[in-house]
Amino acid sequence: MVEVKSLGELIHYQTESIVSKTLLKAGGGSLTLFAFDRGQELSEHISPFDAGIIIFDGEAEVSVAGKSYRVKNGEWIALPAHQPHAVKAVQRFKMALIMVKSVG
Repeated sequence: MVEVKSLGELIHYQTESIVSKTLLKAGGGSLTLFAFDRGQELSEHISPFDAGIIIFDGEAEVSVAGKSYRVKNGEWIALPAHQPHAVKAVQRFKMALIMVKSVG
Protein backbone atom coordinates (compact mmCIF):
# COMPACT_ATOMS: atom_id res chain seq x y z
CA MET A 1 0.00 0.00 0.00
CA VAL A 2 1.37 3.41 -0.97
CA GLU A 3 0.84 6.28 1.46
CA VAL A 4 2.06 9.86 1.74
CA LYS A 5 3.28 10.69 5.26
CA SER A 6 4.93 13.63 7.00
CA LEU A 7 8.45 12.76 8.16
CA GLY A 8 8.00 14.85 11.30
CA GLU A 9 4.93 12.87 12.29
CA LEU A 10 6.64 9.49 11.82
CA ILE A 11 9.14 10.01 14.65
CA HIS A 12 8.93 11.85 17.97
CA TYR A 13 11.39 13.27 20.49
CA GLN A 14 12.03 11.57 23.84
CA THR A 15 13.76 13.37 26.72
CA GLU A 16 17.51 12.65 26.95
CA SER A 17 17.28 10.08 24.15
CA ILE A 18 17.90 9.29 20.51
CA VAL A 19 14.94 7.64 18.82
CA SER A 20 15.26 5.82 15.49
CA LYS A 21 12.78 4.30 13.05
CA THR A 22 13.78 2.38 9.93
CA LEU A 23 11.47 3.11 6.99
CA LEU A 24 13.23 1.06 4.29
CA LYS A 25 15.94 -1.59 4.43
CA ALA A 26 17.39 -3.71 1.65
CA GLY A 27 20.74 -5.26 0.75
CA GLY A 28 21.73 -2.09 -1.07
CA GLY A 29 21.00 0.34 1.75
CA SER A 30 18.45 1.84 4.11
CA LEU A 31 16.43 4.90 5.09
CA THR A 32 16.20 5.58 8.82
CA LEU A 33 14.66 8.50 10.70
CA PHE A 34 16.21 9.80 13.94
CA ALA A 35 15.04 12.26 16.61
CA PHE A 36 17.81 13.55 18.91
CA ASP A 37 17.13 15.42 22.13
CA ARG A 38 19.47 18.36 22.81
CA GLY A 39 23.00 17.23 23.76
CA GLN A 40 22.57 13.66 22.51
CA GLU A 41 25.15 12.32 20.07
CA LEU A 42 26.41 9.42 18.00
CA SER A 43 30.12 9.11 18.70
CA GLU A 44 32.65 9.02 15.88
CA HIS A 45 32.46 5.86 13.79
CA ILE A 46 33.16 4.55 10.28
CA SER A 47 30.66 2.92 7.92
CA PRO A 48 31.27 0.86 4.78
CA PHE A 49 28.27 2.65 3.18
CA ASP A 50 28.08 6.03 1.49
CA ALA A 51 25.45 7.99 3.40
CA GLY A 52 23.62 11.27 3.52
CA ILE A 53 21.82 13.14 6.28
CA ILE A 54 18.83 15.39 5.65
CA ILE A 55 17.83 17.55 8.62
CA PHE A 56 14.08 18.17 8.68
CA ASP A 57 13.74 19.83 12.10
CA GLY A 58 16.28 21.69 14.26
CA GLU A 59 20.07 21.80 13.95
CA ALA A 60 22.96 19.34 14.28
CA GLU A 61 26.73 19.43 14.41
CA VAL A 62 28.12 16.82 12.03
CA SER A 63 31.82 16.03 11.84
CA VAL A 64 33.30 14.29 8.81
CA ALA A 65 36.99 13.31 8.72
CA GLY A 66 37.77 15.73 11.56
CA LYS A 67 35.96 18.77 10.11
CA SER A 68 32.82 20.09 11.83
CA TYR A 69 29.69 21.36 10.02
CA ARG A 70 26.46 22.94 11.29
CA VAL A 71 23.52 21.44 9.42
CA LYS A 72 20.07 23.01 9.80
CA ASN A 73 16.46 22.31 8.93
CA GLY A 74 16.14 21.72 5.17
CA GLU A 75 19.89 21.06 4.64
CA TRP A 76 21.81 17.96 3.52
CA ILE A 77 25.33 16.65 4.16
CA ALA A 78 27.08 13.68 2.53
CA LEU A 79 29.03 11.13 4.58
CA PRO A 80 31.52 9.26 2.38
CA ALA A 81 32.09 5.56 3.05
CA HIS A 82 35.12 4.68 5.20
CA GLN A 83 35.44 8.26 6.58
CA PRO A 84 35.05 8.84 10.33
CA HIS A 85 31.96 10.84 11.20
CA ALA A 86 29.87 11.81 14.25
CA VAL A 87 26.56 13.60 14.92
CA LYS A 88 25.62 15.81 17.89
CA ALA A 89 22.42 17.69 18.72
CA VAL A 90 23.14 21.42 19.03
CA GLN A 91 19.40 21.63 19.71
CA ARG A 92 16.69 19.03 19.32
CA PHE A 93 16.67 17.82 15.72
CA LYS A 94 15.23 15.20 13.42
CA MET A 95 17.05 13.71 10.47
CA ALA A 96 16.70 11.16 7.72
CA LEU A 97 19.78 8.97 7.24
CA ILE A 98 20.13 7.43 3.78
CA MET A 99 22.75 4.69 3.47
CA VAL A 100 23.72 3.25 0.08
CA LYS A 101 26.07 0.35 -0.51
CA SER A 102 28.97 1.41 -2.71
CA VAL A 103 29.29 -0.45 -5.98
CA GLY A 104 32.68 -1.51 -7.15
